[in-house]
Amino acid sequence: MLFLYPNMNFFLALLIVFCLALLLFQLIGKLLSTQPYQGPKSDHFNGRRFQNPSGTNAKGFDEVIKYIGKRKPDKWPNDLDQSVRTTPLPVPIPAEIQYTFINHSTFLIQHQGMNILTDPIWSMRCSPVQFAGPKRQRPPGLPFEHLPAIDIVLITHNHYDHLDKNTIFLLNKKQKQPTYVVPLGVAQIMKKWDCKEVIEIDWNESTQLGKIEITALPANHFSSRGTYDRNTSLWCGYLVTSATKKFYYLGDTGYSDIFKQTAKHFGPFDLCFIPIGAYLPEWFMSPIHISPAQAAQVHLDLGSKKSVAMHFGTFKLADDNPTRAKSELLKALAENNLNEELFHIPREGDCYQLN
Repeated sequence: MLFLYPNMNFFLALLIVFCLALLLFQLIGKLLSTQPYQGPKSDHFNGRRFQNPSGTNAKGFDEVIKYIGKRKPDKWPNDLDQSVRTTPLPVPIPAEIQYTFINHSTFLIQHQGMNILTDPIWSMRCSPVQFAGPKRQRPPGLPFEHLPAIDIVLITHNHYDHLDKNTIFLLNKKQKQPTYVVPLGVAQIMKKWDCKEVIEIDWNESTQLGKIEITALPANHFSSRGTYDRNTSLWCGYLVTSATKKFYYLGDTGYSDIFKQTAKHFGPFDLCFIPIGAYLPEWFMSPIHISPAQAAQVHLDLGSKKSVAMHFGTFKLADDNPTRAKSELLKALAENNLNEELFHIPREGDCYQLN
């Protein structure tokens, strides 16, 4: 009968291939998914999943398909800065804040005798595998082997561009075991990767390490490493406080009034690290990533004495390129009568001192 309808053979084969591909996708997604956090309910945890303070959520499957079908990505410049730091880092002044931009959201922050890394990634791709996924467009501004002894690693959430398995393995192998500070639900991943010192904290919960206090602060984002673990672990930013300074590393976040609330309860801030990239198209990205214009508003909401741009220029994660992100930030600063020195765009490998 099938020979009487030759097209039926083709459509049947196509259907089988589609079903097998879907099954494979689901299987891989299941294998990549992490164990859900188990703990008491709270105002942002319903016993199964975490929720944003804004009440908004990352877009779902239908919107993802729409986004993929209608993408209009910027072309990235061919002359992207590829420079890497070759000179030694300055000796930090303990009471001050010294920070080096490495790439994406990764900074080396030195304060009160502590060497702190934020969301470290040195891998070629931010992906579960290194043969596929978003590929880096420039090398890390500081080679891994040039790092000083790392005391603390701040992980804001479990996405691949912020929690990179290869880099964590390198830190555990090449460094003394640092202390990892992570949000709820992420400790089980770190322990699986043989991290010895892991401190897991909730929003507005603090831990003391040496002369600094680290507090997890709310953010508007989401979590997942597979297809079955969305929002089953927490996401956050971090406030780092000492006797002399206070800085706030926002991680990934969408915009809401949480920053005004944060300023009211925890400000003023000497320094804030604020994301500016991976924001287009805004209809899709705005619940989880702020735009450059919103970044300028966050700077104002927080009353930050000085802010630093991050989350741009390394991986193609959305439709905006780094040139657009930078130019739109400068435009927003001008529109708000803000000096560019108050919210500066760092260069990979460059070291800055706040004093």
